[in-house]
Amino acid sequence: MEYIVNRFKELLTKENEVHNLVSRKTGIRDLDRHIEDSLQVNQLVDLSGKSLIDIGSGAGFPALILALGNPGLAVTLVEADNKKSAFLQMAARELELPALEVVCRRAEELGQDQGYREKYDICTSRAVAELRILLEYGVPLVRVGGWLYLWKGRNWEKEVEEAQNALQLLGAKVERVFDYSLMEDRDRVILGVRKLLPTEERYPRRVGIPSKRPL
Repeated sequence: MEYIVNRFKELLTKENEVHNLVSRKTGIRDLDRHIEDSLQVNQLVDLSGKSLIDIGSGAGFPALILALGNPGLAVTLVEADNKKSAFLQMAARELELPALEVVCRRAEELGQDQGYREKYDICTSRAVAELRILLEYGVPLVRVGGWLYLWKGRNWEKEVEEAQNALQLLGAKVERVFDYSLMEDRDRVILGVRKLLPTEERYPRRVGIPSKRPL
């Protein structure tokens, strides 16, 4: 895996000089930290043979990295930014990831699209939005019994408290909390949210509404 991850870092570093996919100050050490962070979910779940959709994939963290490390994983990357989605498509070709799909659309649209709605075993998202917004994006995309794995920082408890209404309305429950250290002691968590019930047809609401009026 080391060779192909190094190839990914080369592609990202080169493209970042043109399109600013991550901070211009990001160096190899920073990329290694993003990769380490992405792989933490392997401590929580065996991804072999699973289907995974990632919301707000950006430059490929975490889901493109997970695809590199789990050849049997079917991955859909959702990235609404044209430049970032174009990079992800190029990286998928260069890194020979035929089971990886890149979708340049908003998560709210996919959640109402029968080709994507309630089709996935797992949904991931890292550094995209607060929990109650992410839930409305992600819960409609996973099947009943499926999981959302969401990367959060030190304020995760406050976000969980504020998301209680969203969890109830969307039929989901926070059942796992995996805390670990990345830069400081216990500065990161991955929340495991299990979907318990089918999603009501009205969710997700139309584009932009979840972020403007969180549940």
